[in-house]
Amino acid sequence: MPTVETTTWIDAPLDRVYGIAKRNEDFPQFMKDVQSLAIVEAEGGRVVSDWVGLVSAFGLKVRWRQEDVWDDSEHVCRFQQIQGDYDKLQGTWTFRDENGGTRFISVVEYEYNVPTIGALVKRVIHGLVVKNLDDTLAAIKKRAESA
Repeated sequence: MPTVETTTWIDAPLDRVYGIAKRNEDFPQFMKDVQSLAIVEAEGGRVVSDWVGLVSAFGLKVRWRQEDVWDDSEHVCRFQQIQGDYDKLQGTWTFRDENGGTRFISVVEYEYNVPTIGALVKRVIHGLVVKNLDDTLAAIKKRAESA
């Protein structure tokens, strides 16, 4: 199963960055690849939400229901797809104090199988996942640094 790890340093306090990431219902306001996101249930640190993502390169929409478990003491979110278009989607977001700012690390494992899909198409899909994660971190960085 492919794994993508991306990281960025954000010139903003840990609590601000973590708070922005945790309010994922706001993502459609400042992330161009998130068309909609609706919270289905929330209890304590567990949040279940329905996502509609855009793959603009192909004019496609990707839909999934995701469970996030937020650990406020460790500043970590563990997430997984409950149902949706991916065969598998799971990962962690980790936030750490670093050099007066915040280190944001995203690790995502995914599987997206299409019958008769070739190696070239799998590389294209991998590239799109990497770009999406880079864009997500960049959007949270921009929002946190401009606050």
